[in-house]
Amino acid sequence: MKEHNLILDKSKAFALRIINLYKYLIENGQVYALANQILRSGTSIGANVREAVRGQSKPDFYSKLGIALKEADETAYWLELLYESDYITKKQYDSLYADCNELIKLLVAITKTQKIPNS
Repeated sequence: MKEHNLILDKSKAFALRIINLYKYLIENGQVYALANQILRSGTSIGANVREAVRGQSKPDFYSKLGIALKEADETAYWLELLYESDYITKKQYDSLYADCNELIKLLVAITKTQKIPNS
């Protein structure tokens, strides 16, 4: 279960970083649509991980982790767009993208190593 605590901690810390990025973008009059998208997907990762940990069944657990993985991948996409359109610096991008990629790797590892029992 230690791995699940790690993913809970890292996904929450990442959500807080995304909230700070959102505030930065909004305060600087940046693109509201992209800011809203990354806020939604970036904070959804941790929310789905937390739901997974409290899941009612193994299939529910893996379903929520699958959603968290999709949200993490979507967040990586929004980070790429923000960087490639010059709304965030390379330093901001590299740091946030590394954290996002780490979450993706953790989620992939958890979901690949576990098998859903036949219902």
